[in-house]
Amino acid sequence: MFTAILYYLLLVAITSIVAFAMYWLDKRLAQSDGRRISEKNLILIAILGGWPGAWAAQQFFRHKTQKTSFQINFWLAVAVHVGMLGFFAYLWWWR
Repeated sequence: MFTAILYYLLLVAITSIVAFAMYWLDKRLAQSDGRRISEKNLILIAILGGWPGAWAAQQFFRHKTQKTSFQINFWLAVAVHVGMLGFFAYLWWWR
């Protein structure tokens, strides 16, 4: 079980770094009128485990913090991720 926890923490760390980089890039592209990263992809990385990095990037870069529809979807993505984690923990515990 300890190994599974370590793998999960590694997944969250890697996806959080990727999410942070995605938000940084999207902010830069927004400032330079470049082609943006879709909100769908930003939400997807949060669901995959990168929500801590995504949340940190939102605060650090002040990016996507004022768009209510995005924030609702982001926090729903966090809830989905936590729900999946709870489900897998339940399956692991009762196997």
